[in-house]
Amino acid sequence: MNKTVNNLTFSDSMLIDLLGGTNKVAKMCQVAPAAVAQWRLRGLPHGQLIFLAARLEKESHGLVTRKDLFPKTWDLVWPELQ
Repeated sequence: MNKTVNNLTFSDSMLIDLLGGTNKVAKMCQVAPAAVAQWRLRGLPHGQLIFLAARLEKESHGLVTRKDLFPKTWDLVWPELQ
């Protein structure tokens, strides 16, 4: 799946690469690298994207924000961002 952020389109595979690649994301999420490889093909599961969103914001130096990833629900998950 693709996410559009600040008029830029990021594939889930690009987001995984931004976080350091398959093995690093697998360790962060405590799953097998094969699971992350499937995410590259089928898309990041919603719950995993929520889990990784703050790290994505940090690693992208604010280019990919939690508000951009979840424009309709960010305030429910991260009320401190208001």
